[in-house]
Amino acid sequence: MPELIPISLVAHQAFCPRRAWLEAMGEKTDTHQVEIGTQAHTPADDPTGSRARRYRAVDVISHDLGVTGRCDTVELDENAAMTIVEHKATPVRRRPEVTDPMRIQVALLAGALADMGYPVSGQAIYFTNHHTRVDVPLTPADRALARDMVADTARTLAAEQAPPPLEDDRRCSRCSHISVCLPDERPLTPVTRRIIVADPDTQVLHLTTPGSRAYVTRGRIEVSKSGEKLGTFPIERVQGVVVHGNVDLSSGLIREVLWRSLSVVWCTSSGRVTGWARAAQGPNGGPRLLQHVASQHGRIDLARQFVAAKVANQATLLRRHGDAPTAVTRLRELQREALDSPSLTDLFGIEGDAAARYFEHFLTMLRPKVVATEGLTFSTRTRRPARDPINAALNFCYGLLTADTLRAVVACGLDPHAGFLHSSGRNKPALALDLVEEFRAPIADSVVLNAFNNGEIRTRDFSTALGTTRIGERGRKALIAGYERRVTGTFRHPIFGYDVTWRRAMEIQARLVLGVIDGTQPRYQGIKTR
Repeated sequence: MPELIPISLVAHQAFCPRRAWLEAMGEKTDTHQVEIGTQAHTPADDPTGSRARRYRAVDVISHDLGVTGRCDTVELDENAAMTIVEHKATPVRRRPEVTDPMRIQVALLAGALADMGYPVSGQAIYFTNHHTRVDVPLTPADRALARDMVADTARTLAAEQAPPPLEDDRRCSRCSHISVCLPDERPLTPVTRRIIVADPDTQVLHLTTPGSRAYVTRGRIEVSKSGEKLGTFPIERVQGVVVHGNVDLSSGLIREVLWRSLSVVWCTSSGRVTGWARAAQGPNGGPRLLQHVASQHGRIDLARQFVAAKVANQATLLRRHGDAPTAVTRLRELQREALDSPSLTDLFGIEGDAAARYFEHFLTMLRPKVVATEGLTFSTRTRRPARDPINAALNFCYGLLTADTLRAVVACGLDPHAGFLHSSGRNKPALALDLVEEFRAPIADSVVLNAFNNGEIRTRDFSTALGTTRIGERGRKALIAGYERRVTGTFRHPIFGYDVTWRRAMEIQARLVLGVIDGTQPRYQGIKTR
């Protein structure tokens, strides 16, 4: 027996086949439209609000139509004939108009109710924003169209690839899923329409004080240590939580964060990502399976873009702030060579060559007075352990960057472990590290350079023992503050031409990778700053 299709998905299909696909893949957004709709619809979802001749949240099913669903309200007249009333919140519409998806939805609800043996005498839409009820008379043509739309929905859900996004269509401007669909970004050309950010008011919460404990109470996250309250923050404004070092989280806080489909990332005090937590139900289970297959077979086209963008951004940063024109010229050559690299081995060679030339001149991007006053030295890049304050600061900021790309990858439903440049066999978040590459220079390296040049961190914020340099609490807080200023600041996207925050750009890039995997777009292109 074929699986029954939710009537809501059929309505989405009538609006846009790709919207139905995204809903079926579990994509959620927290836009103003969705929040208004959820709040306005809450009374209709409560069956305890039923009265003698007015029932709320009535479940319906029809094996003949192949659908299942729920009526918001069912009214009974004196002859026990039923009228279906659907509640619609339409904050972006000026007039209470019944659209084709609404008509198809009530047609299927009425058909299912009739199949269950109940007489149906009418249908109506109640527009909650306009406080207006509009009757919806149905014709045989409406019922036939609704049945055909069920078949179309079944074909969309059974397809191996995601439906293509609409092109220059007015429906996109009213769609709450435009921020995850990205219909204008798929061609990788400049975008003239404003992109809708998921939620610009939320922030990533960093917990840094050793020995402190964070918990949730009365809708706020509170942090305390030894009985003293250190801070409080409304949980509605939290975009994610990053825990640095020895900070405890209550189980109630973890449960609340995951229930809101947010992520928690744990890092060491030096910035290394040690783990993360995400909600069990994530979007895009089918494309995630395709991601693993693609990762196993390899996608050199994606790997080339990751490396080429990384080298390009290193060259740009060195050209802007350093004094090494010959190195910049060679980096530009390596950037072009990366795009034609025949194998991952060659690509790693190009990346290593570029990194050596870039970091050889890294110190030239710091002010000479700062270098002399602070006694800074930097001869080569050392990851673990860090041998000097600059390497320790870079390690810490690369950890912050990895936490952000992890959140971006998880938000798309992709698996952080199945990458295309970094090997999944090393048990590291390979795809998150792939995405980190193009953001290292414009975000992490820039934060470190600005922090030293502006005196926000000093060499006294670091300690060295047995050849290992570690950053202190004051230095960590200064770098976190600088990092947050950077990722929440906007820049002109070099491909799409609109202003966007660096943090939002990470999710856009992750969704472009998703588009290549699910067949929505033919290729990926990394961000290259100019």
